[in-house]
Amino acid sequence: MSEKVVTRFAPSPTGFLHIGGARTALFNWLYARHTGGTMLLRIEDTDRERSTEAATAAILDGLTWLGLTWEGEAVSQYQRAARHREVAEELVRLGKAYYCYATPAELEEMREKARAEGRPPRYDGRWRDRDPAEAPAGVAGAIRIKAPREGETVVHDLVQGEVRFPNKDLDDFIILRSDGNPTYMHAVVVDDHDMGVTHIIRGDDHLTNAARQTVIYNAMGWQVPKMAHIPLIHGADGAKLSKRHGALGVEAYRAMGYLPEALLNYLARLGWSHGDDEVMSIEEMIEWFDISDVNKGAARFDFAKLEALNGVHMRGMDDAALTDALLATLPYLPNGEELAARFDDAARARLLKAMPGLKDRAKTLVELAENTYYLTANRPLQPDEKAAGILDDAARATLSEVLKRFQGLEEWTAATTEAAVREFAESSGLKLGKIAQPLRAALTGRSTSPGVFDVLEVLGREESLGRIQDQID
Repeated sequence: MSEKVVTRFAPSPTGFLHIGGARTALFNWLYARHTGGTMLLRIEDTDRERSTEAATAAILDGLTWLGLTWEGEAVSQYQRAARHREVAEELVRLGKAYYCYATPAELEEMREKARAEGRPPRYDGRWRDRDPAEAPAGVAGAIRIKAPREGETVVHDLVQGEVRFPNKDLDDFIILRSDGNPTYMHAVVVDDHDMGVTHIIRGDDHLTNAARQTVIYNAMGWQVPKMAHIPLIHGADGAKLSKRHGALGVEAYRAMGYLPEALLNYLARLGWSHGDDEVMSIEEMIEWFDISDVNKGAARFDFAKLEALNGVHMRGMDDAALTDALLATLPYLPNGEELAARFDDAARARLLKAMPGLKDRAKTLVELAENTYYLTANRPLQPDEKAAGILDDAARATLSEVLKRFQGLEEWTAATTEAAVREFAESSGLKLGKIAQPLRAALTGRSTSPGVFDVLEVLGREESLGRIQDQID
């Protein structure tokens, strides 16, 4: 039987969970789900200068909002420093690593010499085979790995294929600094081994690290996990993704009104595909995703595509689920808290009833929220500029006639109000639009809305008649 797949997502808590990190987390999560395995979470907080509690909280919050769950507690890399030291010292005992006492001045001299000779700057191995008895008194050395000098280190990558690194380029890199702190390169290997990680899925900016990390695995006699280095995301212009392209934290996408399901669908399609399928549910992504299908080339982030896809997901959602999603998201939207406070039970019921007409007209929850204005507006409504322009004297005279007919209706539905308006249009010779437009402006304070007869039914008799009367007065 093959081993159980264990993936991990390992962000550095130096900022928000950005969109590239979210996609890496998604690919790890999908692959774990697809294979019946698990995903672990490790916070790589060894950089004490830049790591913050707030950033850790933002990363956990972003993953939770996206629904990317992990097994067990999040592991802090910093808290495992004693274990990292133990392995580095074990490598020295095994003769696979050594203490190096080169001074900063000596290291600078090596770099200068390499530059002058047109070579990449590398440590020259001067303490590699020296007797430890030669160590200068009272000086703490750094521990360096004995990297192989001949041949090459091969990374068998599930996305990039076989990648070969000449060992002469790897040099004896530091695994434990002279102050006793592990380097990132070393800590990652020890953590992945101890956590039982079988598959490392990360950005291809880590590909050169993979060779150095393989050297540590081999020195310890540990099995090297399978690796998959996924291409980075670029902006629509082909340049590396930056803030101006949308390299924002995922909380910014929540504030822009995107559904987590739509964002995950969009991110999954950045660098991976399943035939011509554009719109996918979470279940379909889990069923179809395989890491070996990820493309080698960089993917381009396109806001217009994300927005269109979000609209498709919104329209495909059950009305009650979308109503819940909107109400839950309101506090995160611009000016949303104020709007959230207006949704009492009656307004929530109206929202649910209005949802079929509302969701066809919006691509984001921000647009959807803006279109709910008429459901919670206090009388008398304050029409916007366009609606105010529609409500001239002729429009008010038309509204007076419509009001009389509405007052005589025994049953109040979209069908009965529509019949009354059509009958008035025929008898007065007015076009339907000439009646519907002022009616819409009076009822919603806007020049566009869902179907005006649906609006009448959602608002109910009393509220509708009151709003029309307000504009006549």
